[in-house]
Amino acid sequence: MSAAATAEPQGVWRDVVGQGPAVAVLAAAAAAARSRLARGGGTTQAAAAGAEAAGMTHAWLLTGPPGSGRSTAARAFAAALHCEDDTAPPGCGRCSGCRTALAGTHADVDVFATEHTQIRREDVEPLIAVAHRRPSLGRWRVVVVEDADRLNETSGNTLLKSIEEPPEQTVWLLCAPNVDDVLRTIRSRCRHVPLRVPPASAVAELLQRRDGVDPAMAEFAARAAQSHIGFARRLARDEGARIRRRDVLRLPSRADGVGRAVIAAGELVEVAQEEAKAATAERDATERAALMRALGAEGSATPPPAVRAQVRQLEDDQKRRARRSQTDALDRALVDLLGLFRDVLVVQLGAAVELVNGDQRAEVERLARASSAEDTMRRIDAIRTARTRLAGNVAPLLAVEAMALEFVPARPGPRGDR
Repeated sequence: MSAAATAEPQGVWRDVVGQGPAVAVLAAAAAAARSRLARGGGTTQAAAAGAEAAGMTHAWLLTGPPGSGRSTAARAFAAALHCEDDTAPPGCGRCSGCRTALAGTHADVDVFATEHTQIRREDVEPLIAVAHRRPSLGRWRVVVVEDADRLNETSGNTLLKSIEEPPEQTVWLLCAPNVDDVLRTIRSRCRHVPLRVPPASAVAELLQRRDGVDPAMAEFAARAAQSHIGFARRLARDEGARIRRRDVLRLPSRADGVGRAVIAAGELVEVAQEEAKAATAERDATERAALMRALGAEGSATPPPAVRAQVRQLEDDQKRRARRSQTDALDRALVDLLGLFRDVLVVQLGAAVELVNGDQRAEVERLARASSAEDTMRRIDAIRTARTRLAGNVAPLLAVEAMALEFVPARPGPRGDR
C-alpha cells in the first residue's frame, strides 16, 4: 500500500479518498456540532454562534469535478453528525448512526437526486417539508441535494428561505461540480468546501480495499478513468465497459476520411444509446410493475383507461432519464478521447509525464507521428466543443459528427503543404 493511501482518514471518511483538507474541515465541523449539543445549546443563539465560529453551520456546498466523491463526502459528513460513539471523534463508522447514514437508511438523512435536466419547484417543496421536521432518531435532520447546479431560478428561490433560516438541528448539504454552477443566492448562504481530483494511487487503493479488485486491474482502472472513482470501479468490474472504452479510443484511427468519420460518429452514438438502455431497462421494468401493482392493474398488458395518465407520466420520466443516461455515456466517451489526445500531445512535446492510456501506447505514438501538436490541439478543442454542445441539448449525432470530422487527417496540397 502506498504512503498516500495509508495517510487516508479512517471511520466514515475511509472512502473519501484524496480529500485530506476537505475531510479536516468536515470532521472539525462535526466535532463542533457534537459539542454544541452536549452543552445543551441546540436552540440558543449563543451556542449556535459558538458552533459557527468552530466551523459548524447549517448549510454547506460541496463542489468537485465528476468522480471526486462529492456525494460520498456528503454522506460521510451526515454519518459523522449522527455518530453515537461519544468516546471518539465523530464518525467512528461502527455505530448504528454511522452505518445507517452511510447506507442511506437513516431516518433523519434524506438524499435527493434528480434525473431531470433541472430541479423543479415541485421537487424541492417536499424537501422543505422534510427539513422542517425535528430529528426522529438522531441528533440532526440532514438533507443532501445532489446536482444542486440543476436548481433553476424558480426552484432555487423556493428553497432559499429554508436554506437561509432552517429550523434548529437541520443541516443542508448541497453538491455541485463547481461553485459558479450554483445560483448566487444559494451559494452565498452556504459554506463552501472544495474537493479535488484524487490521486490515481488513492483510487486504486480504494478499489482494492473496498471492492477486492486485483492490484494490477485497480491501477489500470484508476489511470484509465482519470481518477473518476465511479467509472474506475465500473472499468475494474465490467469487461463490457472496458471493451466499449477500447472501441471509443479507436475512433480517431478509423476516421481516416469524411465518410468513415461520419460512420464512426454514428456508431459511437449508437453505443451510448445501447449503454443507456442497458443501464435503465431493468429499473424501468421494475418501476412500471410497481406502479401497476399500486394502481391495482397488475398483470394487464395494456393499462386500463383509469390509470393511463399515471403510466404515461412514468414513461415520460423514464424517457427523460434515458436521454440523460445517453448524454452521460457520450460525455464519458468524450472524456476518454480527451485523455487519448492529451497523451498524444505529451508524446509530441516530449514531456516526462505518465500516460493516462499506458495500455494504448502504440496507438498514442502512431497518432503522434501522424500529426502535429497543432493538429492535436485542434482536435482537443473539437472534443471540448462537442461536450459543450451536448450540455446545451444539441442533437447528439450532430455534435459528435462535427467533432469526428476534425479527426480526419489533412490531405497534402499540390506542393506537399498540409
